[in-house]
Amino acid sequence: MILQRVEHPDWLSNAYLVIDRPGGHGVLVDGNGVIEPLLERVEREGTDITHVLLTHHHPDHVVGVEELAERFGVPLLGHPDNDVATGELERVTSGELEIEAIPTPGHCADHLALLVNGTDCLTADVLFKGTVGGTRAPGHTTFDDLKSSIMDRLMTLPGETRLHPGHREPTTVAAEWEHNPFVRIWRGLDEEGSDPCRVGEEEATLILWAPDYDGTNKAWVRLESGEDVVVGGSQVDRSA
Repeated sequence: MILQRVEHPDWLSNAYLVIDRPGGHGVLVDGNGVIEPLLERVEREGTDITHVLLTHHHPDHVVGVEELAERFGVPLLGHPDNDVATGELERVTSGELEIEAIPTPGHCADHLALLVNGTDCLTADVLFKGTVGGTRAPGHTTFDDLKSSIMDRLMTLPGETRLHPGHREPTTVAAEWEHNPFVRIWRGLDEEGSDPCRVGEEEATLILWAPDYDGTNKAWVRLESGEDVVVGGSQVDRSA
C-alpha cells in the first residue's frame, strides 16, 4: 500500500491518494485545492481510481471533490449527513485495499475516520499529532463525543497503527497514547488545570493549554455552565 498526501500552504489541510500498488487501484480522500501532485501520479502510473471518499463536510476538505468524482466517473462517498457526498461510506474495496469508515463525531456530526487495511487510519480533524479537534466548529456535536471518538475508537487500534490527520504530519496510536496532552489527562496520567479564564463573555476554567498543529494553541476549557469545550487558543482570555 502507498499513501501520499498534499498539504495546502495556508489551511494546512491534507488531501490523500491511497493506492494498493503502482499502476493498481486506489482512492482519493478529501480535496484541498492543491491535489495536482496526486493526479499527476495517478496519470503517470495508470492508477485505476475507484472512489472519492470524504471525511467530513468542512470547506477546507471538500474543494473540488464533485469535479474529481465526475472526472473519474466514480462514487463520492461520505457520512449520510455529509451534504457534499452522493452516497454513504461504510466499507469499500479498491483492488487490494479494504477501507472501513469509523464514525468519529465531536468536531462535527458527519465526521469519519478511515481505516485502511487495518494498518493506517486517516483521522481527519478529530485527532492530530499532539492535539485534537475543536468542538465549536460548524456542525459540531459534544466534547464527550470527541473524547469517545478518540479514546474508545482510535486509541483502541493497535499501537503501531499509523495515523494520518486532516492537517499536517502523520503520527501513530502509540505516540499519541504516550504524548498527546489531551489523551494523557483522559488516561489519568496528568492533572487537569484549574486557572480561571474567559471564553467570549463567559467565565471558565482552563483545563489544558496545549500546542496546536499550526503553531498556535488549543485550549480545553470548562465553562461556567459546566460544559467542556475545545477551542482555539485565540478564543481564550487567560488574563481573567
